[in-house]
Amino acid sequence: MSELALFYVTFATRADAERVAETVLAERLAACANILAPCTSLYLWHGELERAEEVPVLFKTRPMLATRLRERIAVLHPYDLPVIESWTATAGADVTAWVEAETR
Repeated sequence: MSELALFYVTFATRADAERVAETVLAERLAACANILAPCTSLYLWHGELERAEEVPVLFKTRPMLATRLRERIAVLHPYDLPVIESWTATAGADVTAWVEAETR
């Protein structure tokens, strides 16, 4: 078992999600981007309750690329304040080897 870095990021549109996912994959900063079904997000913004439909994306990469991936997503993301959540997860050797091979 080895570690992977996972990122959860929401986007306003599927097109934005796909654009950012395709870019970081092409740049080999991530090995996979799972674009999920739209969700309803409730959040406070400038003291007001907001409601928006967003498209979540789960990115998978090597832990050593986590900082670079976070910085790149932040640059590409259209939001003024994108929430880029990350954590490490344990994966089997085959999955970890695949992520390593695809991000080299």
